Amino acid sequence: MPRIEIAPSVLPADFARLGEEVAALEAAGVDRIHWDVMDGQFVPNLTFGPAVIAAARAHTTLPFEAHLMVLTPDNMAAQYIEAGCQRLTVHAEACTHLHRTLGLIESLGAKASVSLNPATPVSAVAHVLELVDMVLIMTVNPGFGGQRYITAMEPKIRELRAMIAAQGLTDRVDIEVDGGIGPTTVAAAVGAGANILVAGSALFRDPEGLAHAVAELRAGAEAALTL
Repeated sequence: MPRIEIAPSVLPADFARLGEEVAALEAAGVDRIHWDVMDGQFVPNLTFGPAVIAAARAHTTLPFEAHLMVLTPDNMAAQYIEAGCQRLTVHAEACTHLHRTLGLIESLGAKASVSLNPATPVSAVAHVLELVDMVLIMTVNPGFGGQRYITAMEPKIRELRAMIAAQGLTDRVDIEVDGGIGPTTVAAAVGAGANILVAGSALFRDPEGLAHAVAELRAGAEAALTL
């Protein structure tokens, strides 16, 4: 049975208090911190440079993952690893030579993952699964927080889970989902095969606080694993 991990996106956080926000997320019981890095070109938004992430690094012991929604991940990889990110996720759509890019990240000492936009088929990663230990399925179109979960991605998650199993990688490759994940959508995403959950708005907007939001999300995910 795969483990459930919660990887909060800090997009809805107070950017003036990022150090305190990541510390609060650790106290609330999350497993890692997910940095949505946007360049204003691959997606229509601009977010976290490596200096910002480096400034937050001292405020938590949790692993950092940088989701590079950028056109030039090869040029930026080293800077985000030096900033304290243990994992870099690149988009298949942005990489001219995906196999080479994933190998570069590994050579720099970080874990390499690959992400797929909603319209991109899982066949795009069929020949690089041996280079990664996680594939991220976008359950919204990338670029903005607070979007509605796309239920049509659930068959895609199932297809990816079957592909991972067919290559004998079930115990090695996780499936992360990002976009619209919250108490009402988590069971379906996990039931389809996801086990790493990126959540932003659902955590930060919970009127009962981060700890309640994290516990509720984890409980819903773990219950879905037993179905």
